[in-house]
Amino acid sequence: MRLLVVEDDAELGAGLHTRLKREGFAVDVASNGVDGEFMGDEEPYDAIILDLGLPRRSGLEVLQHWRQRGNLVPVIILTARDAWHERVDGFKAGADDYLGKPFHFEELLVRVQALIRRNLQALMTNQVLDCCGLKLDEEHQQVTTETGETFELTGTEFRLLRYFMLHPGKILTKSRLTEHVYEQDCDRDSNVIEVYVRHLRRKLGEWRILTRRGQGYVFIDPAKPEPPV
Repeated sequence: MRLLVVEDDAELGAGLHTRLKREGFAVDVASNGVDGEFMGDEEPYDAIILDLGLPRRSGLEVLQHWRQRGNLVPVIILTARDAWHERVDGFKAGADDYLGKPFHFEELLVRVQALIRRNLQALMTNQVLDCCGLKLDEEHQQVTTETGETFELTGTEFRLLRYFMLHPGKILTKSRLTEHVYEQDCDRDSNVIEVYVRHLRRKLGEWRILTRRGQGYVFIDPAKPEPPV
């Protein structure tokens, strides 16, 4: 899972970067609102931790701009501004959660985990992700094809397929897949992604996952045209 921390306090930003990485997240840090807004639009984050009192552009403006452009990435506001009316303003702007400073890292961690889990569940019906003619069962880590054939998946195969199904038709680099598929401190060699892509192709069909040389992979939605080479 990949997070963005938008925080102008260098010490706090570095501390969150270190501790969140230790918990198995890939973490980027931006120190001002302009850079944070750009990164939040350009990169596929699973959640964003956003300070309000940012230089160059306030966190509230950044969040409003994301939502106006249809960017629905889950956002936790992290700020010393903890008055009730500021919380209301944050939620009206599109925040998903709010945590005042000072805070305990453990509370932030469980809030991030819960937010990501809720976001994934919102994309799934009864713990089944239905996309591209496939049904992915989260509880049993199985996938069923449009012909009714069911395949058991390993943990890595399941996470990789889930990420593909959440981003059909998009070019996904090996490094991006690695950041979202691997957990904790396991070996994050991006070349291993090739192995699991081959496993999924054998189960679901070679045509499901296209290779874009020098770019990455594309998961095909048969209902939509293929992206240009």
